Amino acid sequence: MLIEERAAEDGELAELLDAAFAELVARYGPEGRSQVKAGARFLVASVDGRAVGCGAVQRVDDLTGELKRMFVLPEYRGRGIATSILGALEGLAWDLGYRRLRLATGLRQPEAIALYERCAYRPIQPYGKYVDAPLTRCYEKPLAQ
Repeated sequence: MLIEERAAEDGELAELLDAAFAELVARYGPEGRSQVKAGARFLVASVDGRAVGCGAVQRVDDLTGELKRMFVLPEYRGRGIATSILGALEGLAWDLGYRRLRLATGLRQPEAIALYERCAYRPIQPYGKYVDAPLTRCYEKPLAQ
């Protein structure tokens, strides 16, 4: 597996993001997706030359980053790819100067909740647009190197 940074305009990344959005619509309906800020940094995981997963980190403040767009194609799940992407994003966040990461995920994504809890993310109070979103759970993790 290869994990590398890709530009937001990358075609393979766009296909993964479209698949991620389609899955969210299937689970939650067409409420729309949260925005990724300009300047977010995307990572893509490839297996045998095929882009199979992605994730991003964006700035919240000088010490805090936010995880966005974590996704692995269904046929590649259960192979540790999401855990590897998450670890790479944590490393990228550290290199960018962030000392904690936060994220929002949904109650209808138990596999995502299990991943984050297994990787030491702890529940926090909802933030931003998630304050009034009952199907959303927010998490945070201090980073260390």
